[in-house]
Amino acid sequence: MLYATDLLGGEAYDRDGHFVGHITELFIEPADQPNRVARVLLGRGKFLPLVVRYDHISFVAPGVIRLNVEEKQLEHYQPNEGWLALRKDLLDQQIIDTSGRKVVRVNDIDLSEHRTNGTVELRVTQVDVGLTGAARRLLHGVASPGVIRGLATRLPTRVIPWEFVNLIEPDPLRRVKLRITHQKLERMHPADLADIMEQLSPVERQSIIASLDEETAAEALAELDKRLTTQIVETMDPEKAADILEEMDPDQAADVIAGLTPESSREVLREMPGEEAREVRELLKFEENSAGGMMNTDFIYVGEAATREEVVAWIHEKEVDLERLDTVFLIDVNAKLSGAVAVGRLLLAPGGERMDALKMEPLLSVHPDTEDKDVFELFDKYNLHSLAVVDEFGHPMGSIEVDDIVTRLRNK
Repeated sequence: MLYATDLLGGEAYDRDGHFVGHITELFIEPADQPNRVARVLLGRGKFLPLVVRYDHISFVAPGVIRLNVEEKQLEHYQPNEGWLALRKDLLDQQIIDTSGRKVVRVNDIDLSEHRTNGTVELRVTQVDVGLTGAARRLLHGVASPGVIRGLATRLPTRVIPWEFVNLIEPDPLRRVKLRITHQKLERMHPADLADIMEQLSPVERQSIIASLDEETAAEALAELDKRLTTQIVETMDPEKAADILEEMDPDQAADVIAGLTPESSREVLREMPGEEAREVRELLKFEENSAGGMMNTDFIYVGEAATREEVVAWIHEKEVDLERLDTVFLIDVNAKLSGAVAVGRLLLAPGGERMDALKMEPLLSVHPDTEDKDVFELFDKYNLHSLAVVDEFGHPMGSIEVDDIVTRLRNK
């Protein structure tokens, strides 16, 4: 096993044993091979630096590489933003450990050797984020490699396999050139992704959100601290912000827009589709600490005379967030709230059972101006998962979910 610190600062010799220069950088070309050291940069004092290709290397050891070509066959260095520099872009930089779901700092980089046809390829296998890497960095050039390795074996090891590393690159153009994607982040739970983003700088958070798909970005923003969410959305292009907010539940989108400046909120609402914008505007009329300010207007209600089979078939046809579907509300012939049916009871009922035979007792609801503390008491007293919000005529306007209650109580 070799380490980046073993090679950086080391010496390079050509095929004839002539000294060529000192190793100042190692480059990966992600567009070609995601973990192969494709180029080695050699500094030569006042002379232009040279670049060694991976197929020019015949021998590698701590502090030295030997080439299979003469010095005159090497090219002069030309900067390339499509190259990932191990010293500049990785060492001492923050990365995301997608396996451990946290932000860490890179202390060293582990390299493996692959020998083919007289050449030695170096490949990044993992990054060291523990004390062993820090010790190698601190003692490099001070103690002998043998002493450093001996000390490192007695320290706890913390490494991350390269395939679990997610790089943080704020520059969108460079992200494209380096082929940095956030597919690994998109597979994480939104709450874990939000925790990671809270550890980053504002520019880095913006970089992550900008490169996620709208649905994932919406889920992550919904889990973030409200202050951070406002900061992120404020600096976005209004069209991009509208695309993300459109993926949120209306109550969540309204909460975000309520925190924006009047000018920003107008711009974002202008970019949202008409129906979604109308729902958000309606919710913005209610006080934040009221039932109306907590309710979600995207909820399921059906006629009380419908059968269980008909309702299940109808839900199948709708674009329903099944993870949040907990309760189906009922209305009578006058479109007034007449009951609520738990999804568990719905699924276990016979196909021909009428919905009004499945409803729970007592019939509970609140008006939009009901204070949040009264809503909390109802959820606590009756162990509710959902609660309907009705207008002055008893028509359902929306529902409050238990996760909304938990979020409000946590924020308080």
